[in-house]
Amino acid sequence: MARAPSYDTVVVLFTRDLRVHDHPALWRACATARTVVPFFVMDPWFSSHAPASGNRAAFLAESLADLRSSLRARHGNLFVRSGDTVGATAELVAKLGADAVMMTEDVSKLARARHDRLARACAARDCRLEVHPGTTVVSPGAIAPAGKDHYAVFTPYWRQWRNAPWRRVLPAPRRVPGPARLAAGRLPSPTAHGRPSSPGRPTGGETAGRARWARWSARHLEAYGEAHDDLPGDRTSRLSAYLHFGCVSPLELARSAEPNEPFVRQLCWRDFHHQVAAAHPDLPRRDYRPRGHRWRRDPAAEDAWRCGRTGVPIVDAAMRQLLAEGFVHNRARMLAASYLVKDLGLDWRVGAAHFADWLTDADLANNAGNWQWVAGTGNDTRPNRRFNLVRQAHRFDPDGSYVRRYVPELAGVKPPHLHEPWRLSVLERKRLDYPAPLHRGLNWGG
Repeated sequence: MARAPSYDTVVVLFTRDLRVHDHPALWRACATARTVVPFFVMDPWFSSHAPASGNRAAFLAESLADLRSSLRARHGNLFVRSGDTVGATAELVAKLGADAVMMTEDVSKLARARHDRLARACAARDCRLEVHPGTTVVSPGAIAPAGKDHYAVFTPYWRQWRNAPWRRVLPAPRRVPGPARLAAGRLPSPTAHGRPSSPGRPTGGETAGRARWARWSARHLEAYGEAHDDLPGDRTSRLSAYLHFGCVSPLELARSAEPNEPFVRQLCWRDFHHQVAAAHPDLPRRDYRPRGHRWRRDPAAEDAWRCGRTGVPIVDAAMRQLLAEGFVHNRARMLAASYLVKDLGLDWRVGAAHFADWLTDADLANNAGNWQWVAGTGNDTRPNRRFNLVRQAHRFDPDGSYVRRYVPELAGVKPPHLHEPWRLSVLERKRLDYPAPLHRGLNWGG
């Protein structure tokens, strides 16, 4: 005999978990409730306080449309409202007499404050709040060193993470039993946000993310360890935006990628930064390890870096890729970040803010964690690490294809001068519409 449902009505509050596959909160709701109400709130707080990213606004709109389509294919729907997330959810709970709200955990300061407010609002309405895993492979706080709340160094975290128990991957529910009469609400338009966006940004949604994974893993996963730093080859998965919005499950990717350690290790890095951010919610704003850095201010240099006119080809290629695609290859991100903080001496927060404005995958934990790692204020055990940009360019873009792709004014320059145009003759330099390096250590005299 079938087990009776535990709940009559459950609201599943979606935040950045926009998928139906391997979604523990949605799965449990469908397994325990007669009526399941998938719910998303367009909260105006984000447009007024969060980085004004046109790339993420468009990606979000496409992801919500795809999620609604997937839910409708399972006899459900995605119900959308505008307003304060907690207030709108509490109003829906009261209207439906919901027994429970189920949602996916998150680590940001905003997410934790939202959870606390929602817990109080649910308690006031005699409604249960359940928070489920799904944002990371291993939940933040699930593993920690003795006497501490998180790992401050990656390598010991990696060792424990590999041995931690992973939950099973859940299939998409076959049926989502939605309410009989409830207005679905209007989805946002991908083009109505009114913010600049990149022409080459990825298309949002679980369908696109799963298709991307299927294509890429079949062709490139096996060689990921040898090829992921190849700048012109561009053989990284480009799944970061889908992970940020939860269009794909990090656990499902990790399970599918085993035993490819280099790729799984990247997912572990993502979890690592999330557990640091969970313990230090001010990570996007404050140094994790204050070292007394005295960052200088130079608005002209900051602007040159943002628009890819620093005079260092590998850096400029990265910054122009960001503007053109809403994405930057990981190796190029590191080099561009290192140039800003280590060569120009500018505050890492300047760079993190610009990345947050343009990256479709800009995740608070990862963006801040990686910037602080490069700046020497974060979780790097070698805080004075410095990249030789010219050597890195020759190593990872040996024939200059990556630079030529994004810096067309250097298309006619051949290696080795392509990566060091300041070594060209005076006459050759005058023919280029390309600036001298900002950093005095890379001046035109050599």
